[in-house]
Amino acid sequence: MKITDMHVTPIAITDPPLLNASGLHAPYALRTIIELVTDDNIYGLGEVPGSVATTASLEAAREVVVGQDPFQLNAIQAGLMERFGAGNEARGESPWDRRRIVHVFSAIEVACFDIMGKATNRPVCDLLGGRVREQVDFSAYLFYKYEGAGGKLAFSTDPQATGWAAARQKAALDPAGVVAQAQAMCKEFGFKSIKLKGGVFPPDEEVAAILALRDAFGPGTPLRHDPNAIWKVETAIDAGRHMKGVLEYYEDPVRGQENMAKVREALNIPMATNMCTTSFEDIPGSVRTNSEDIILSDHHFWGGLRASVELARICRTFGRGLSMHSNSHVGISLAAMAHLAAATPNLTYACDTHYPWQSEEVIAGGRTQFADGALTVTNEPGLGIELDRAMLATLHEQYKLCGLTERNDEIEMQKVQPGWKFQATRW
Repeated sequence: MKITDMHVTPIAITDPPLLNASGLHAPYALRTIIELVTDDNIYGLGEVPGSVATTASLEAAREVVVGQDPFQLNAIQAGLMERFGAGNEARGESPWDRRRIVHVFSAIEVACFDIMGKATNRPVCDLLGGRVREQVDFSAYLFYKYEGAGGKLAFSTDPQATGWAAARQKAALDPAGVVAQAQAMCKEFGFKSIKLKGGVFPPDEEVAAILALRDAFGPGTPLRHDPNAIWKVETAIDAGRHMKGVLEYYEDPVRGQENMAKVREALNIPMATNMCTTSFEDIPGSVRTNSEDIILSDHHFWGGLRASVELARICRTFGRGLSMHSNSHVGISLAAMAHLAAATPNLTYACDTHYPWQSEEVIAGGRTQFADGALTVTNEPGLGIELDRAMLATLHEQYKLCGLTERNDEIEMQKVQPGWKFQATRW
């Protein structure tokens, strides 16, 4: 079997005005979809965060990938490393990961696994060692937000909307708004745990929101808070003391392993990270400093599905818990996440997902449905999804019309708060 073609398609999906430490989400989130086609007409799909730079790198990868056997992932990876370099790009201070080379390989690897599953008539989770769970739990992912639903809907929200459709449009800038958002999301999707994206308002306001969630949902609902590493050590410790006994875990309140270790030592709260330990090169420092209790994996940023399985084994070896990070995505990434989670024995926490915030889809049959906060992992071959080519074309046209070339939450924030600047440490 040989790969004979590779299609790279950037798309834009509507995204509400969600606030975070780096600013404000634009009306559209960018993704790049790849499709690999083999000589026996099997196709495989992959998806990664989008930008002009990522799309260009994927286009450049075509000369390496076309002609390869999709089962020979080591050879494909070696060819990509030779083409692009070793890929030791820095994670940087941004709350999201801009490393292009891990994006490139993860998209290609997922597409190859999709092909392998279809060729062998097995689901991807079976190719990763076999499923250890039939259902994968996800967590409600809350954001402070301005009013609006994103994209073309930003200024034409439906005043008759109810439930989650209404909550997705309404502003949520205080504890009451956050609680209302959580109630609507959990009722709609059945999520059993809740995460609040923080780093937006002064810490005492965000602590108040967490405590309001505890009061509304009761002490049995796991709560998580993620300030995106924007707080000082002393601020994180003070805020953490007010949330002691309330949080399931405290995610990246400060920047860097040394600072995370200081906060961890001062508080008896599990510490999680998607920012201070984000590559295999970071693992020795994590072990040396005891910087966190839980690592949030992400196959887009750790170098694919196989690398994520390796990360799980390392977490087991060094006593780390494991969960899964998310970004604004469509159903290809969600399917890959579900298969990876199904095959990971020590996935000890519900996974993150932005999926409820999105409204458009490129997979046939429309949007994936959650039941009781979980996804049932398909037994269909590969990822168990097919491409809706008409929607792919529509979202590609939307990409061309929206004018965005990369994610930049600072620029978007400046449209509503002139002069606003991202600060690596704000409080």
